[in-house]
Amino acid sequence: MIRVVVAEDQSAVRAGLVLILRSAPDIEVVGEAADGEEAVRQARLLRPDLVLMDVQMPRLDGVSATRQVVAERLADVLVLTTFDLDAYVFGALRAGAAGFLLKNTEARDLLAAVRTVARGEGIVAPAVTRRLIAEFAAGPVREPSADAAVLDVLTRREREVLSCLGEGLSNAEIAARLDMAEATAKTHVSRLLGKLEMRNRVQAAVLAQELGV
Repeated sequence: MIRVVVAEDQSAVRAGLVLILRSAPDIEVVGEAADGEEAVRQARLLRPDLVLMDVQMPRLDGVSATRQVVAERLADVLVLTTFDLDAYVFGALRAGAAGFLLKNTEARDLLAAVRTVARGEGIVAPAVTRRLIAEFAAGPVREPSADAAVLDVLTRREREVLSCLGEGLSNAEIAARLDMAEATAKTHVSRLLGKLEMRNRVQAAVLAQELGV
């Protein structure tokens, strides 16, 4: 059972999200929060598998709340918002969010995203992914926030896997691309995340994009 806390300041929207999540037999909503501070408190108290986090909330915004939840290793965070502005996307991903979806996502896609994040694979909405890729492809918009030297701890194979993560590939797709078993791909992902001291593959994907791996 995937245990979820729903953090959304609009009660009607929150009720709708809870209704969708509770329609799935493998998902349990264990808590609700109307602001960022309550979301962090609920995560500390309930230790859910995942927090479904809105970005714009009172008292503490979703990006800051995400940063606290991830830093304390309380749960994975799936950010859900109406805003697809780059500042929110990069802020949420750098804060450690395991996924980013827009609120116009279909119910079935929301449930699929929750399951994907729960099994350790990050997810970013296709519309957001295109914007991320477009910004990085546009050239040196800004200086990388990471030093390429951090990759020195990785083996050649792990760098290849990191490159695949930068393209948003799943474990199965990485396995097919690099001609290895899916279990082996999963092991490589886990090891490189450990070496890079990252919580999830989405953070690794952002790093790969920033460094042009």
